Amino acid sequence: MATFTKISEDETPSITIHPSHKVAKINDNVYGGFTEHMGRCIYGGIFDPGNPLSDENGYRKDVMEAFKELNVPVVRYPGGNFVATYHWTDGVGPREKRPKRPELAWLGLETNEFGTDEFLKWCELVGTEPYLALNFGTGTLDEALGWLEYCNSTQNTYYANLRRQNGREKPYNVKYWALGNEMWGPWQVGQMTKEDYAKRAYQWAKALKLLDPSIVLILCGETGYSTWDSYVLKECVKWDVHGLGGDRTKSLIDMHSIHIYTADSDHAANATAPRSAERAIQITSSLIDLARIENGVPNTVPRPTICFDEWNVWDPKRAPGEQGAEEKYTLSDALAVGIWLNVFIRQAKDIGMANIAQSVNVISPLMTHKNGLVKQTTWWPLLLFSKYMRGGTIALNVRCAEYEGRTNPSWVRGTIETPWLDCSGCVSEDGWVNLTVINVHEEKGFETRLEGVKEGTVLVFRVTGAAVGVVNTESEQNVGIKEEAWDGKGLYMFPKLSMTLLRWKA
Repeated sequence: MATFTKISEDETPSITIHPSHKVAKINDNVYGGFTEHMGRCIYGGIFDPGNPLSDENGYRKDVMEAFKELNVPVVRYPGGNFVATYHWTDGVGPREKRPKRPELAWLGLETNEFGTDEFLKWCELVGTEPYLALNFGTGTLDEALGWLEYCNSTQNTYYANLRRQNGREKPYNVKYWALGNEMWGPWQVGQMTKEDYAKRAYQWAKALKLLDPSIVLILCGETGYSTWDSYVLKECVKWDVHGLGGDRTKSLIDMHSIHIYTADSDHAANATAPRSAERAIQITSSLIDLARIENGVPNTVPRPTICFDEWNVWDPKRAPGEQGAEEKYTLSDALAVGIWLNVFIRQAKDIGMANIAQSVNVISPLMTHKNGLVKQTTWWPLLLFSKYMRGGTIALNVRCAEYEGRTNPSWVRGTIETPWLDCSGCVSEDGWVNLTVINVHEEKGFETRLEGVKEGTVLVFRVTGAAVGVVNTESEQNVGIKEEAWDGKGLYMFPKLSMTLLRWKA
């Protein structure tokens, strides 16, 4: 969390930070990924058989190494909108017998060459946990229970034996399961009213947890500030005595998912847009509290957290989904992604998971070509956060001037501040203090007083570029990470259009 004190641009900004002011644990799952059968995310992204860069399984080795470099803790699959017509049984067993299907979300053809076993094996090789989304569009509860049994059961039952028949003896123990995806959306195959969704989600949740009480179930929310969110939370955030064997310490719903994408053609509006996500998290948190209060949920039942399982900078007009959504990200977008990540650190108390959408090729920081990878501008803030912004979030006070222009969405103005210096801080388990500061200003650097920084060697990592519109390509990297050191004395200059991460030992 951070408190903000507005001053004029003529005054000297200050940031107050102290490692003892730890307010919440940062869940490592905020650095989660997302892979959907969309564009080149799966085919030509993580799975590219026949390419010299792929292993014997057809997995791109360079992509796996990139996931390991990011230390991605959890990856969502197989969608996204794709999941609303996906039947998992099409994608298991001998490949030559798997049916080809028309794909309605992105108007493609699904070969089912890559399915459950391929994804779960890939997760094990990468060292990440899987997060599976259930088909609430054309799927059935029996189908969902079968998938859970296939993945997790040790019993002598039909789908567990089908897994064994397909070459996997031990269960995969998939922990995270989503109760559908964006079922509120008019683009969704099987769109539902909030009433119909809440009733189905609650009934499915009971059955799924009877089969495997250890799983974590994620409720399908909208933006976090909608009537859909308030209604489904009220109807589903309660414990069910009968469905869980009378255990009053457990609940059916463990997390509530929300989705937001931001983008704008104007730099300042683009970079500050993730503040809308921060306000959305705050509102969702209050709606969770309201549901628990109104439903009389005892405090012995764990409070659901928020699963921000789709977030990113994305302009669908600039990069249409049905054309593969291959965004070319700018420096402005990189700073926006940095602010997105600052939001998750500041709101760590409520965030149980966040998944950048998506992880490869589709609106992604990582782009493949036949000979290698391009690490886009947005890769670099994500890498720095994943490496260093872990542990416990620290309460900050930020005194600086504020951007006062147009915001996107417009309701940001008046509901949450938009400081020129957007900041978050944390202290790692090994005692390093980390402060990330993003200067959104296109023309001005800010000499800033840092109160609480220890004099001595302060490590500095900076992401910046020559102009807001620069991009990275196969032949040219205009945005990356520059490293230097500072003695911690006097004022520190945060250059214009920059993300700076400062590290020092507490």
